[in-house]
Amino acid sequence: MKRLIPILTLLALASCAHQVGGTVHPGAPGFLFGLVQGFIAPVAFVGSLFDHDIAVYAVPNNGAFYNFGFVLGIGGFGVGAHRSRR
Repeated sequence: MKRLIPILTLLALASCAHQVGGTVHPGAPGFLFGLVQGFIAPVAFVGSLFDHDIAVYAVPNNGAFYNFGFVLGIGGFGVGAHRSRR
């Protein structure tokens, strides 16, 4: 029960979040762009430490499809890679 209260609190706070209207438009980066940015995210992160014009995540984007591509690119294909024969 003690673990459930912080989780429910975080879910309640997350439910208040919303995307600002007008930031999503048809020409925004989509799934493929998210996938590519996910692959290069570690390099982009290091670059962003030295140059403020480099971003790890594209804003604005088209929402769920970009996010899905980004997650797959950043490591979604590596799920289960730690299971190797010894």
